[in-house]
Amino acid sequence: MHTNVQNPQAIFNMPQQLLVPLFQRQYVWSEELQWSPLWLDVVRVTERLMTHDPHARHFLGAVVLQQEANATGTLMTRTVIDGQQRLTTLQLLFNAIRNEMLRLDMDALAKRIGDLVENPEYQRRSPEDRFKLWPTNRDRDAFAEVMSSSAPDHATLTHSTERIVQAHAYFSTEVRQWLEADSGMMETRASYLVDAVATCLQIVVIDLQADEDAQEIFETLNARGTPLTAADLIKNLVFQRLNANPEIAEKVYHQYWEQFETKFWEEEVSSGRVLWSRSSLFLNQWLTSQTQQDVPSREVFASFKRYLDDVHQPIEQVLQHIKDCADIYEAMIRGSQDHHKPLTVLERFIYRTSAMQSEIIRPIVIWLTDPVLASVPSDQLVLSLNALESWLVRRMLVRENTAGQNRFVVELLRELAQVNRDEVGMRILEVLKEQTADASYWPDDDLVRRSLEHLAAYKRLSRGRLRMILEALEDERRGFSLVGVNAKGEQPVVRDECTVEHIMPQSWGQHWPLNTGVTGLDRDALIHTLGNLTLVSKSLNPSLSNDAWLGEKKKRAELKKHSSIKLTAEVTEHEVWDESLIQARTEELIESVLRVWPIPGGHSNDGRGGLAQPSDATIGDLLRAGFVTPGTVLVTSHTDFGALRAVVTPNGSLEVDGRLFETPSGAAVGATKRRALNGWSFWRVGDQTGPRLMELRDKLRAGDGGNDSQTA
Repeated sequence: MHTNVQNPQAIFNMPQQLLVPLFQRQYVWSEELQWSPLWLDVVRVTERLMTHDPHARHFLGAVVLQQEANATGTLMTRTVIDGQQRLTTLQLLFNAIRNEMLRLDMDALAKRIGDLVENPEYQRRSPEDRFKLWPTNRDRDAFAEVMSSSAPDHATLTHSTERIVQAHAYFSTEVRQWLEADSGMMETRASYLVDAVATCLQIVVIDLQADEDAQEIFETLNARGTPLTAADLIKNLVFQRLNANPEIAEKVYHQYWEQFETKFWEEEVSSGRVLWSRSSLFLNQWLTSQTQQDVPSREVFASFKRYLDDVHQPIEQVLQHIKDCADIYEAMIRGSQDHHKPLTVLERFIYRTSAMQSEIIRPIVIWLTDPVLASVPSDQLVLSLNALESWLVRRMLVRENTAGQNRFVVELLRELAQVNRDEVGMRILEVLKEQTADASYWPDDDLVRRSLEHLAAYKRLSRGRLRMILEALEDERRGFSLVGVNAKGEQPVVRDECTVEHIMPQSWGQHWPLNTGVTGLDRDALIHTLGNLTLVSKSLNPSLSNDAWLGEKKKRAELKKHSSIKLTAEVTEHEVWDESLIQARTEELIESVLRVWPIPGGHSNDGRGGLAQPSDATIGDLLRAGFVTPGTVLVTSHTDFGALRAVVTPNGSLEVDGRLFETPSGAAVGATKRRALNGWSFWRVGDQTGPRLMELRDKLRAGDGGNDSQTA
């Protein structure tokens, strides 16, 4: 290995081709992050050079090149191990400068900068030998198109939307504007610009011999520039280890890896708080399915490298396995994204878990559908997916913390790997039934009922999750039940296109007078519950607004006229829509939830223990445990706000001066106008001698029962 600080003239002047391997990632640099800063640095260096500043220099970073053996009579070739984004950008900049020199009839300057971009004709054996740099497979057509014209009209080029063409267009515009900024000095400015980019930019060039370990150097330097994804690093690793000649490597690339560099696989998806390219997320999940080990996002590449070392399989065999699993993965995701067709149980599972933003279960799905393993019988696959979906949905509906679920999924995978695949569905049921830990228990019917009875679902569940729940309840009414695989209806609900609508509107004051004996607080406590929600089309939703229930072109009439949703039809049968009907419908929909996402007969959480974390508790939990009752008065523990009072409502909210708050902290902030307060320590029960809410919460977690003295 030889390391030298060189300028572009030294790097590019000799006849050669710097070859970016086909397994490197596509050109991704952008104007904001890279092109504009580079151009500003070039202008700064040029203008310093014009003042004869002997220190006019700018350091661009490092590149790693590896010498390749080439046949006699062919161009010298060096492979770009690292720094391809930087080198490609320089070539685009140099070519844009050359074109401007040609436009201004500055032929000598154009020839000088052109020698850094193109090899002389007598050195060329093929069309691509023209270029000093030949980019990765996906960029070659765009690169050749824009670099082959001396005056390209960028907007009309075939590859006008590609980053490479856009970068060339950016530099062309900037060079022209800078040269024309002083028309009397244009030739002088052009000469200094060429001198600056050719001789005053500095690059550390690490030259490797053919037998040196390029991968080790690549891994050390990959964090510079635009960060590489896990898929980028894994691709580089497998093709380095393939150790094949370029023709075989290109064939393997097209056969096994090219699909990962399509729009579908490069799309960013969310898992937890991390944004991944879908290809990187899949490789993480695939690796988990193979190793039955939890693979943190920051360790995907290192874990994959260990996997290759451990399995002792030919690289092509590993790539074939990855591709086969990826094909199944892509098919089920694409199938789940069809909003109109009846879904298979697998596609429906993917759609609903995607709506929940729950990626943690995917390694099990990959394992269940792994074509290398014995096929899972269809009845066991259905049983597996139904049980896992019920487990996930019920935990979501009781607002259980997701911390630790990923570790449980890995443990479940290890358990399944030990059983016959003909019995995996039954084993998943058994394992889920056995769970008592906070991170893994399966909520029973009583717990789900208690959670949903007063849950302000519209506020407490994300819109995507709530819509998915209502879609599932609608499909049950249409004969597309989760339990069975044979649909009785003609067509499921159109998925992911309706919006969630309040039947009794949130702003009910003008058109929805209160019935005798009903207070505004009573009504507000029910507005966001499940029984007052339905699905409507996006175009119908705004027109309904806060209209009255009865009357021509009012809410009931418009829903009856335009909606085909059975959930809505059940509501429009009523001449009135009031609190008692909302409560009754909530109870009815809860029973539908329990049917759509069932548990095994006799399953119960009795004796399971407390909550996962104190922060999981709600006032509703304190109500159900008997620590407080409806009407319990809370006072502040802060002397600055001694007059503040909050009252516990029947649905677990806190009422302060006629306003409802769902959490103790929300009530504290709303009452005091402070930016942030911990409501669990802010409020005491009864008076200044009563327990703080946090003390009751801790007792709840410990499983202690309530007593009358605490509910004064």
